Amino acid sequence: MARIATVITNMFEDSEYTEPAKAFTDAGHEVVTIEKEAGNEVKGKQGVATVQVDQGIDDVKPEDFDALFIPGGFSPDQLRADERFVKFAKSFMDAKKPVLAICHGPQLLITAKTLEGRDATGYKSIQVDMEYAGAKVADKEVVVCQNQLVTSRQPDDIPAFNRESLRVLEEQVK
Repeated sequence: MARIATVITNMFEDSEYTEPAKAFTDAGHEVVTIEKEAGNEVKGKQGVATVQVDQGIDDVKPEDFDALFIPGGFSPDQLRADERFVKFAKSFMDAKKPVLAICHGPQLLITAKTLEGRDATGYKSIQVDMEYAGAKVADKEVVVCQNQLVTSRQPDDIPAFNRESLRVLEEQVK
């Protein structure tokens, strides 16, 4: 089963973390939350979910994980201002490990300069930014690129996002 690094901070979109995280753990995968410091408590922008952070970014290495999960909301925009999170995300894309990004999650991948030539989708307001970053953007509920990058647009797309993320994890992580 996969060990999934989940980069998250305050103002994440509640359901875009809670629903995939539940689907991943229900399938037997381990979801590890990563923020600036272990033990921090981060809150969703809807005020529904609160998450206790497992690890600090300085205490983890990409090679300790099988996949990266980037929930949406305002969280990815905040994280991409911190070079440690940008490098962390880039390493997963460079290593061709599964990267699962929903809604505004691709903002971290834009800053990591890893979307060039990739098929992807994201929240409507960032789709043009993704195009400028070189992605081939499709306005679909889920886009899977090279059986590695799974992206979706919004909370309504979570069932498709979960389905394809779990499929990629099953195929990529042995």
